[in-house]
Order: sequence, then C-alpha cells, then structure tokens
Amino acid sequence: MCQQMAEGTRWTKCMHFQRHLVVAIVDCSLKTCSRSLQHPKGCRDPGCIQNFGEEIQKDVDSVDEYCFACRAAQDRARRNTSS
Repeated sequence: MCQQMAEGTRWTKCMHFQRHLVVAIVDCSLKTCSRSLQHPKGCRDPGCIQNFGEEIQKDVDSVDEYCFACRAAQDRARRNTSS
C-alpha cells in the first residue's frame, strides 16, 4: 500500500499527531495498488487496493500539552462528574 508522508505537531502529553500538510506519497510499486504509479491505467479490478496505508508522521514541532480533542474530552468528563 502506498503511504502519505505528513508533517505536523506532536502533542507530547497524549502523543496525538495533528497533521498540517501531506508532503509526499511513498509509492509501494504494487500493480494491485490503485495509488501506485505501477498500477495499470484504466484498471477496473475491484480487488485492487484503493486506500493509502498507515500515514508516515514527521514531527515538525511538539507541544508539551494535551491535544484539543483530549482537552475537550477531559472538560466533558469533568463537567459530567461535577453534575
């Protein structure tokens, strides 16, 4: 499977990654992967891989905090426990 290489922020308290930009596509060179340059043009085989594989994450900066989603979840949990 081809993979996207993304640059972004790593939130170090929860280790989540916030993608800013996809900077490259890593070609798997499989003829059965529709994202690969080796995939035949006009192929209609439903068995071919249609999606990218796991994203390659490149940290361009890091923040010593929880990400926005984790902070929102913590706030919701705090409000539900105090009700």
